Amino acid sequence: MTDARLADLADRLPHLRLLTDPSDLEHYGRDWTRRWTPAPLAIALPAEVAEVQAIVRWANEHGVAVVPSGGRTGLSGGAVAANGELVLSLERMNRVLAFDAVDRTLSVQAGMTLHAVHEAAREHGLVYPVDFAARGSCSIGGNIATNAGGIRVIRYGNTREWIAGLTVVAGNGELLQLNRGLIKNSSGYDLRQLLIGSEGTLGVVVEATLRLTDPPPPSQVMLLALPNMEALMEVFALFRARLSLQAFEFFTDVALSHVLAHGAQRAIEGDHPYYVVTEFDADEAAQDAALAAFELGMERGWISDGVIAQSDAQAAALWRLREGITESLAPHRPYKNDISLRISALPAFLHEIQGLLGREYPHFEVVWFGHIGDGNLHINVLRPADLSDADFIAQCEHVTKLLAETLQRHGGSISAEHGIGLVKRAYLGSTRSEAEIALMRGVRQVFDPNGILNPGKLFS
Repeated sequence: MTDARLADLADRLPHLRLLTDPSDLEHYGRDWTRRWTPAPLAIALPAEVAEVQAIVRWANEHGVAVVPSGGRTGLSGGAVAANGELVLSLERMNRVLAFDAVDRTLSVQAGMTLHAVHEAAREHGLVYPVDFAARGSCSIGGNIATNAGGIRVIRYGNTREWIAGLTVVAGNGELLQLNRGLIKNSSGYDLRQLLIGSEGTLGVVVEATLRLTDPPPPSQVMLLALPNMEALMEVFALFRARLSLQAFEFFTDVALSHVLAHGAQRAIEGDHPYYVVTEFDADEAAQDAALAAFELGMERGWISDGVIAQSDAQAAALWRLREGITESLAPHRPYKNDISLRISALPAFLHEIQGLLGREYPHFEVVWFGHIGDGNLHINVLRPADLSDADFIAQCEHVTKLLAETLQRHGGSISAEHGIGLVKRAYLGSTRSEAEIALMRGVRQVFDPNGILNPGKLFS
């Protein structure tokens, strides 16, 4: 601990766990983007709120930038520490603080994984309904920082719908108790909602009070094979009109090939360009409605084939075909776009973007998947073996600029659920007006006057 600033921090907080080993710096200094070489000053792992507050005050005094860190499963570089920042990892702050049966809320520390939150809610016969494939490693604090969505937004909405209250250490070191679990609170600005989706640039979320709900009714999972992209929206409209959908997810044959190579089992024989995994409430009437919708889709040429799960194990196997995509692509270090549009704008956008990607990526493997039910698409581009990383990223950035322009014309967003971070900050203006960005900068200045929290993220 030769750095005088770190020595001062250690003196102030003798029980604080500080890591400076190169392997720790590399592990905690990056997220899933893998595009930047991690180079943090050190890793701080506080165990209580008072330590977080002391760290932020120390950082202000010494002019040290701080990168708040959860599970680091983001795809926008929001948790990258590549310029001598202190990484403030919340992973030791991972306890349930309280359960309120009357309010049906669960208060937790921000370092709890989403899976652990699910299990804690289930112990009380309730559910925290936000869910996605990284549930075992992502943290609730990170989910809040990016307003994460996932696979059941069509039924339950994004993270912000389920946050009843937040405890936050602002960038100036002040401790804020936001909303305190109230259902109705019209006493001025809702600062809680400002913090949700702020990517760690306004404050460090240290505790959260989560709303819980009843478990969903028994559900049925179905895998559908589709002949073309145009059929996606037709099938979605058909199933949404006749069923109570919990999820409606699509992926391409290219995505399927990677998941199968990664160990999943094929569920539908033959080659089909598009697939949908859908989950819906499964009472007896719904079973009949699902079969009728499937048959009508077949008659109209929107569905080529399909299979319905006959057990929980089969349902899990069908879901693996969708949820295993990101993990199967990880070894290829894909360039990712995470975009969103109004559902009504999807058909025209999809038609236009197919031509754009085909024209700009003639020799690249492009893997599509996403949440058709809420307008969120993931576009993954794999680097050809004969192309350098620098040339590959340069070509992808060129296409992302064109993609951002296309999204702007269709009223979409360049970031749906992973934030702006480092990766998308050049394209913030395609989603937000100059007036909005100026106000956002002003808000940040109030919360973090010295600019120590996650500098370089969100804004240039």
